[in-house]
Amino acid sequence: MGIINNFLQDKYQVRRTKIVAVFAAIFLALAFFIYFMTRPAPSCSDGKQNQNEQGVDCGGVCAEKCDKPIIIDLSVAEKGFLPSGAVDEFDFYGNVRNPNNTFGGGKFKYEFILKDAQGNVLTTKEGYNFILPGESKYLVENNVAVKGVPATIELKVTDAQWVEFQEHYEKPQLKVVNKSYGEIHSGVGFSEALGLLKNESPFDFSLIKLVIVLKDASDKIVAVNGTEMRTVRNGENRDFRALWFNRFPGEVINVEVQADANVFDSETFAERNFAPKYVQKPDYR
Repeated sequence: MGIINNFLQDKYQVRRTKIVAVFAAIFLALAFFIYFMTRPAPSCSDGKQNQNEQGVDCGGVCAEKCDKPIIIDLSVAEKGFLPSGAVDEFDFYGNVRNPNNTFGGGKFKYEFILKDAQGNVLTTKEGYNFILPGESKYLVENNVAVKGVPATIELKVTDAQWVEFQEHYEKPQLKVVNKSYGEIHSGVGFSEALGLLKNESPFDFSLIKLVIVLKDASDKIVAVNGTEMRTVRNGENRDFRALWFNRFPGEVINVEVQADANVFDSETFAERNFAPKYVQKPDYR
């Protein structure tokens, strides 16, 4: 008799559980239906970026236009030229600053224009580079052939392809330590700059460019150079060397090294650190 009672009780508990589950499912379905039918439709005043809006409650189907971001042009902070040591060849340098805190130049064009004392153009040298938000960086062109006696140089920066960064992004953690400079007393070349590059970013870089700037006691640039490193793994330390084959005037007191990894071409870095949004469609010629 006890076995029969236990069997009936268990059967009752199973049936009650099923009934409770059915009622719970019906209640949830009804609640979802009520929410779906009564929820407010997307509008241009709901404080959300939905529909096909270009911003929050602006652009797209909304009559109100989104405010355009205010972008300040790149500026040239410094420019100059130096004899390279070779006959009729000069080194050009310039310092470009990006005053924008959330916009970087995914690509911009620069042009050095060298003139004589009468204002005649002796030669020009152009190229492309990139710059991160709030960054100041050197541009260097070595061993440019020049016919004539140079007197002044201009540096123009144009055609910036602006990229908007999110509020939080990580600049490549490339550190240069153990910098030194000295003349070569035996072997090829006049002098050399040495150092250690430390890739403390969690990323591998296929190419890192180094710009070396030598200055005297008055902070005047006396020589510039550059070198490259290929396939630098995350956490890797790598020695580098930049060589000057010809003697140049001035006493070197300070060695500055600028390490650049183009995050705009680094697919891994772009995916993990920022989602760039182009203000204008880039034209990478």
